[in-house]
Amino acid sequence: MSRFRKLSHTVWECKYHIVWSPKYQFRVMQHNVRYYVRDAIRELCRRHRVDILEGNVQTDHIHLLLSIPPNYCVSRVLGILKGKGSIQIFRKFAGLRKRYYGQHYWSRGYAVTTVGLDEETIRKYVRWQQQKDREEDAAQLKFPLDE
Repeated sequence: MSRFRKLSHTVWECKYHIVWSPKYQFRVMQHNVRYYVRDAIRELCRRHRVDILEGNVQTDHIHLLLSIPPNYCVSRVLGILKGKGSIQIFRKFAGLRKRYYGQHYWSRGYAVTTVGLDEETIRKYVRWQQQKDREEDAAQLKFPLDE
């Protein structure tokens, strides 16, 4: 199986390493909360056709390696996961509402990095392409066009 996926007019491989935490970095994701958060994230990703390649729910933060289709932006996916997830968590664990003012379970920000082709391979390709263009330019100078 190819590592690239296909849409109607696109061949893609978009992987992102994403980390975010509950507000105030309280260590609340323990026992039942931890498993519920994991299952809620799985269900939301499945519903929106986002693949979880790796995932880890810690007591005070979440690490995910996601494969997100190019027709979704990362901020939209995180908005869905954090927004819908927060609503589900507060419905299931009403006791958490006392700790979190205004039903904001997750902190505002997140960290995201892209995971893709090897950076050094891309750098070599760009340098090779640049060299190839220079060689083509030099070849054109040697043989001027007929006037």
